[in-house]
Amino acid sequence: MIRARQHGSLRWLRMVAVLTACAGCASEQDAEPRGPGCVRADGQPDGHDLDDDGYCDRDRADWTAEARVQLGQPRANIYGVPDEALPALVDEGLALAQAWPVSVSGLFIPYEPIAYVLDEDNDDPSIKTAQDLATATIGFGTMPGLYAWLGLPAWNPDDAPWSARAPFRSPRPDEVLPGMPMGAAVFETQWGKALTFSCATCHAGRLLGKTVVGLNNRQPRANAFFHAAKTFLPLVTAEQFEDLAGADEGEVAMLERSRARAAAVGTKVPANLGLDTSLAQVALSLARRADDAYASFDPDREENPLPNALATDVADSKPMPWWTLKHKTRWLADGSIVSGNPVFTNFLWNELGRGTDLVELEAWMQDNRAGIEALTAAVFANTPPRWEDPVFDLPAVDIEAARRGKVQFDARCASCHGSYDKGWDAPDADARSPAELIATTEVRYHEQTPVFDVGTDPQRAAGMAAFADRLNELAISKWMETVVEVQSGYVPPPLDGIWSRYPYLHNGSVPTLCDLLRPASERPSTFWQGPSEDAATDFDATCVGYPTGDAIPASWQEAADAKVDTTRPGLSNAGHDTMLGPATTADGTTLPALDDASRADLIAFLKTL
Repeated sequence: MIRARQHGSLRWLRMVAVLTACAGCASEQDAEPRGPGCVRADGQPDGHDLDDDGYCDRDRADWTAEARVQLGQPRANIYGVPDEALPALVDEGLALAQAWPVSVSGLFIPYEPIAYVLDEDNDDPSIKTAQDLATATIGFGTMPGLYAWLGLPAWNPDDAPWSARAPFRSPRPDEVLPGMPMGAAVFETQWGKALTFSCATCHAGRLLGKTVVGLNNRQPRANAFFHAAKTFLPLVTAEQFEDLAGADEGEVAMLERSRARAAAVGTKVPANLGLDTSLAQVALSLARRADDAYASFDPDREENPLPNALATDVADSKPMPWWTLKHKTRWLADGSIVSGNPVFTNFLWNELGRGTDLVELEAWMQDNRAGIEALTAAVFANTPPRWEDPVFDLPAVDIEAARRGKVQFDARCASCHGSYDKGWDAPDADARSPAELIATTEVRYHEQTPVFDVGTDPQRAAGMAAFADRLNELAISKWMETVVEVQSGYVPPPLDGIWSRYPYLHNGSVPTLCDLLRPASERPSTFWQGPSEDAATDFDATCVGYPTGDAIPASWQEAADAKVDTTRPGLSNAGHDTMLGPATTADGTTLPALDDASRADLIAFLKTL
């Protein structure tokens, strides 16, 4: 009853706050100055005011369903801060992406006991036995093994000049201890040190031996980890945790808290490596909570969750790359988030999947606006890797083939994916280097992000119907001004950096661009996913994507979840092939159906994006 009264009071305070303030929703012209430096009425910081005009910088961002992106002017500086202030703001956000200590998060991992049990140099016989058992049952038994199993990317070397520039740059915060990869960090809680997994777990990926910030991680097992944690937490008693791991009173309390919160979490293992089950975990977690405005904890629901289609249906997808967001006005692969800051959505979805109290989360988000704004700025300023970047040492693009490919692209692809002006058409083309000739000088995507049904697997988009209404009903969604509308298709994304985003389609069901540009009936029904370290063995530079057939490294086939079987529900590789037939250019010329030569030209052009 005490807990209920406390939460009732918090809900009342949150309701008053929502009724008396509209944070981040007004235009700069309509917004009331919050005072120098963007502060609250109580004098506490309320975000950034980097141009010292008395307005919060966030008021310049339009997150409404009516938002427009002016053609050729993507929102890379989403808050319109002074140019000289943007790099520092982006660095602040990148550091938070590596170690985001959401102090009210539901699932905390006691770091020091876990580090002791998983210490590869621990010579305690009982610990060694536990490590061997863990390796046999869940795939890892040491801290390095855990990080490798999770697929967390390595930090780029500090002494490499290229690691200081985008898209490889990411400041390393103090919470990242020596030996930790990107995505893992340790922060202080009232119970002791806790291990956390951050944005970079899914949104930093390896590409030919380099870690690219903003690229989807092709090897993540974060969802599988939370599923394993939910399975094993009830099996570990406080006494065992104290005896085996040397946990102190605070760490035992942290474990007990996580155990209690895990009861409100519904988990699901992805259909295969490289996919994310966030939709299912949000839906299945909401099914374990009460029907009130803050989806309160409900022991009865935890024992008897509501039925939900995503318990069986597959709605998995790849994490989306950050650098495309600057071109968009709606979010997710299906465009179902039609308004609201996508970073807000990310927090809500992640924390629902971690058993977090939504009253506490909303208050935390309101108290941490500056950090959320910095992370948002970093996400929107993110840039893609370029094929011609010397760090990748890839074969040079055939410029004449790429120019022919642009004709194919403009006739077949531009109406959905936008148009891309190239250096070879610039007035100073004669003075440009080969790299400058193939550089994109302007991207003209849609003013409003469209959604099309091109025959690809519908289950990801349909999965939103399993919980969209419930999300919209939440008080925190209304505070965030986030609205979900179920779609019947998918967003045709901007294609900058498309060469790095294999495997293709939202569900990662097509291994290469060669396969994507063939009829669905000719695409491989199975292939394997693997690391992206060695361009000679891990990458097909001609077809752009994973090696297939006899070229697949034998080691890749040892991991069961690395096999992609497109005959399984939700993993279909169908669709996206009507554009392969005859097409008409802007001047009325008819192009024949795509053949091997024109396909090669089109791929040459796609490499330049």
